Amino acid sequence: MSKRLSPQLQQKIPEDAYCEKHLEPLLLFCDDDQIILCGKCFQSQEHRHHVVYGVQEAAENYKMLFQKISNTLKEKLEVVKSMLADEQERMEEEQNFKEMIESEYRLMFRLMIEEKEVNFRGLHGYVFNLNLREPSLNQLTEFAAELKEKFQETLQRLNDLGRENLNKLKESETRLSEQICSLQQIPVELEKKCGESSSALLQNARYSLERSESLLLQCLQPAQTADLSSCQITGMSEMLKVFQRPITLDPKTAHPCLVLSEDLRSIRLRNIQQHVPSNPGRFDFSASVLGVESFSSGRHYWEVDVEKATKWQLGICEDSASGKSDAPKASGDKVLLTGSMMGADFTFWVFPPLRKVFLREQMHKVGVFLDYEYGQISFYDVTKGSLIYNFSCLTFQGAVRPLFSLCIPNGGTNSDSLSICLPRVSS
Repeated sequence: MSKRLSPQLQQKIPEDAYCEKHLEPLLLFCDDDQIILCGKCFQSQEHRHHVVYGVQEAAENYKMLFQKISNTLKEKLEVVKSMLADEQERMEEEQNFKEMIESEYRLMFRLMIEEKEVNFRGLHGYVFNLNLREPSLNQLTEFAAELKEKFQETLQRLNDLGRENLNKLKESETRLSEQICSLQQIPVELEKKCGESSSALLQNARYSLERSESLLLQCLQPAQTADLSSCQITGMSEMLKVFQRPITLDPKTAHPCLVLSEDLRSIRLRNIQQHVPSNPGRFDFSASVLGVESFSSGRHYWEVDVEKATKWQLGICEDSASGKSDAPKASGDKVLLTGSMMGADFTFWVFPPLRKVFLREQMHKVGVFLDYEYGQISFYDVTKGSLIYNFSCLTFQGAVRPLFSLCIPNGGTNSDSLSICLPRVSS
């Protein structure tokens, strides 16, 4: 006959805290079967060799595990959020890069049609050797058709690869977003469970633990995309040398930390500012200097040796002396490429807007191309003959001048310098 508990004991112990079979207090927890037991249940053959704890001890053990795994899930959440931001940035970068390559093809097509004398190794080793001082209409028409067909083939491949990459990145974005939802939801559930009574906490405890651990074990990788640079034109900087200008530096605009060479083609930094004449056009906050030359039309190209600089900026600046309006413009008054050494790697940024360019290797020589009428500015790695970045559809409000900049020293010594390359003299 079953032993019955006194009414006083029944009042102290909740009704659901007693074993239905033995009417004994449920004070033990079988970790193997994940159930709460009474003493008689534990003595049965079924649980005799199982791992059994007191309910309070088991609840504390699981609470510690839940709190630990909740913190780890939160850490992983930040990692996955960062991965998602990277994938979204890659989507934007892919689209930008695709548009830049298309812009390069349009530029190349314009130049090769307009120029009467061209000797240029173009797309994928395809050689255009023209000497058309007096080209016939048929020659130009045939050449234009051949060139257009070649470009269209590559642009189609670029579009196909771009579409494929975009789909992969969108799928990756979806997977990461779903994991973020889980990583946000499960820690909340675990923390809620930690606030429950011991018996409620132990219900489905192992399931909650295994579910959390499986989420931690999920390893998401960035999308593997095709390299669009295989569609990029190489050698554009060679073709642009026909527009290369002998740029000189304007001492009246140089920051006091800059020392200009006698031929006005090189700058280097010094730690102490020089005493220089006051000039409203002089740079006060950045170690910059403008070129003497001012451009308000046409195409212009110049090259700069940056091998001896750890941080530099190149680009153009609207000429304040050209009578431009003082009204602010959405595009700003500068277009810049910045290179900066961070540890063993170089990082590159463009402006405007401020945007990182995904390159890692140091450049020795940078080419800058300005097409004023088409509102285009392009930066090239001269050594590799490849595009770094280009801006198109810009609107200039007046004349623009080349800009050169180094990083102002912050104590210690700084031997940074850069120099403008002279155009090659045709033999």
